Amino acid sequence: MNRVLSSLLRLQAMTTSAVKPSIGQLARDPVLLLAFGFGSGLAPKAPGTAGTLLAVLLFPLIAGLSPLHYLLFMVIVCLVGVAVCGRAAHKLGVHDHGGIVFDEFAGLWLAMFSFPATWPWLLAGFVVFRFFDIVKPWPIRWLDRRVGGGIGIMVDDLVAGVFTWLTLAGYRYFLG
Repeated sequence: MNRVLSSLLRLQAMTTSAVKPSIGQLARDPVLLLAFGFGSGLAPKAPGTAGTLLAVLLFPLIAGLSPLHYLLFMVIVCLVGVAVCGRAAHKLGVHDHGGIVFDEFAGLWLAMFSFPATWPWLLAGFVVFRFFDIVKPWPIRWLDRRVGGGIGIMVDDLVAGVFTWLTLAGYRYFLG
């Protein structure tokens, strides 16, 4: 009986975000530092939203890239994200820790491809991206539940980013 209870408690700890690294651990571990969005993922409430806000604030630094360079940057971000998010989850012993927010960076930046770094577009991108990331309409929820590892952590946010881009592009085409 004790063995079963112990196993259940261990499983619960692995499937929740109870294991949160400290700021000191982030400072000493570049993988955790990146995965936790330079500390934004340590926010006590809504770490995904905090990570997305930091991504919005960083977006003007990359918004001026040519389309080709932006896409190359995004390929690098995605490859780094798969590795970093997967390693961080493994280190923490959790499939997808709520504080891992590098995937929010990638998703928001993908969503903002070809849009200017102006406050109306940034606000719209933030709101629409958070909507898709939180609500997780099909196929986002399906991917989130069925794909594991670093790819699984990244893919749902990247698809949310594509949905956001399509929404913003449709608005710009039809109403803008």
